[in-house]
Amino acid sequence: MRMVDLIQKKRDGLELTDEEIHFIIEGYTNEKIPDYQMSAWMMAVCFQGLNKRETATLTKEMMHSGDVIDLSAIAGVKVDKHSTGGVGDKTSLVLGPIVAACGVPVAKMSGRGLGHTGGTLDKLESIPGLHIMIGEEDFVKQVNDCHLAIIGQSAHLDPADKKMYALRDVTATVSCIPLIASSIMSKKLAAGSDAILLDVKYGDGAFMKTIEDAKILARTMIEIGESLGKDTRATISNMSQPLGNAIGNSLEVKEAIDTLNGHGPSDLLELCLQAGSHMLVQAQKTDSEIAARKMLEDVIASKKALHTLCAMVKAQGGDDEYIKHPEMFEKAKEVIAIKSFKEGYVKDLEAMTLGLVSMKLGGGRQTTDDVIDHSVGIVLNKKIGDFVKKDDILLYVHTNHGLSEELRQEILSAYHFSDDFVAHPILIDEVLS
Repeated sequence: MRMVDLIQKKRDGLELTDEEIHFIIEGYTNEKIPDYQMSAWMMAVCFQGLNKRETATLTKEMMHSGDVIDLSAIAGVKVDKHSTGGVGDKTSLVLGPIVAACGVPVAKMSGRGLGHTGGTLDKLESIPGLHIMIGEEDFVKQVNDCHLAIIGQSAHLDPADKKMYALRDVTATVSCIPLIASSIMSKKLAAGSDAILLDVKYGDGAFMKTIEDAKILARTMIEIGESLGKDTRATISNMSQPLGNAIGNSLEVKEAIDTLNGHGPSDLLELCLQAGSHMLVQAQKTDSEIAARKMLEDVIASKKALHTLCAMVKAQGGDDEYIKHPEMFEKAKEVIAIKSFKEGYVKDLEAMTLGLVSMKLGGGRQTTDDVIDHSVGIVLNKKIGDFVKKDDILLYVHTNHGLSEELRQEILSAYHFSDDFVAHPILIDEVLS
């Protein structure tokens, strides 16, 4: 069996056997297949797709390419969540603590940035001293102790995905449903949780541009999870504009802290309350989403959720004083206000454009070797549905290297206005189970 033949077979739209998929994943994991051939095969998948069986087989092969974590030593129903990503998506930093503060063990493995944004791990690493790589024994102990751990996947857990994840970022193969589904679900299944909630986003700032594609991805992942005995559900949420107001690593951490203090943006809070309610039901804490929401609101009001985040940060070697006093985070050298050039209602806000601007400022990666600047980014002042007068401030740019006229024009091009009233967009469109 030769990899070049399998590249050609998928390029021509033919179905791969289970044995051929095993050959690809085993060979790539063990470095018998080079990056350039794997890149060619993934591009062929982007064009030709995989059927249900191929996708399920790919996921299982990736899952078993390394260790599979046994979380049976953790008491209770272990719940994990995953967002398919978007601009300003810091939900894990809010959702994990509020669910864990209700007594539900959240054992979460996250990733780094793909494309236009930093990932959850990049955001967490803006907290001095915090370790995102911890051993399985410490991972289990931490979840037992404070009900929450958010870590990176080790080299021994799903190594196939770790290699493919980095390669997809630089080969334009990120937004491919079979590759997204297998990547997400292989990690989640290998991580050992009992139940999984997927936040599948669509819109300008998401990898899925339409609600139809988001539903296809969600159903694909639900089918994979259920085939392996996991309670898997999904919310379909709108990423037509950035989530919350902050875009950028430490800026998003600070916004998450504000939310846990009860002062965060309403859209971020609402998404976390809705998703968290489903997770509490999955964890069998209650069979009522209304009761679950009340539990979540209570742990925010009592600061129990904030204390849970502090406990997690401290357990992972981070300085929890930054959570208690977010003004301690490193600040960018310059904050530049961008003013509106016209009057009207904001009818559209290109999340992807703003995400790419944040990346160019240093907040994301263009190549796998790029070093992220945690202090830079954007903080929005006006969003869809807001009325704007000429010279009102649209947003603030946090930068360490000034702002070129080209980037300024990119920012202004992200805003589109209407003379007529524009309603705020619906955040969650549907829940699938």
